[in-house]
Amino acid sequence: MTQHQEPERTPDGHFVVIRGRRWRATDPAVPEDAAARLRSHLMSARSAVGVAKRRGDEAAERSARARVHRAKVALGERGTPPWWEQNDAERRRRWEEGLRRLDI
Repeated sequence: MTQHQEPERTPDGHFVVIRGRRWRATDPAVPEDAAARLRSHLMSARSAVGVAKRRGDEAAERSARARVHRAKVALGERGTPPWWEQNDAERRRRWEEGLRRLDI
């Protein structure tokens, strides 16, 4: 997969396949502007995990991992029930709440 190529999806669209491994796909109902903000939070949090690990700062690592989790849940890539089992209002609440918590 090149940098600009979309990953392969399962026929139902629920998962992407990267290097033979299935990962839950981002909820397609998340508007692109919100998804971009959530991805930015996700990348920032992943970077913070690395910094905290290199420094041996366990508290900062836990905090950064919690932010990663929050962003992934908001994107629909984690959490129960999965996005395809949620109604439109639940899906909207999920990503809006994620942004509220991450934008602070």
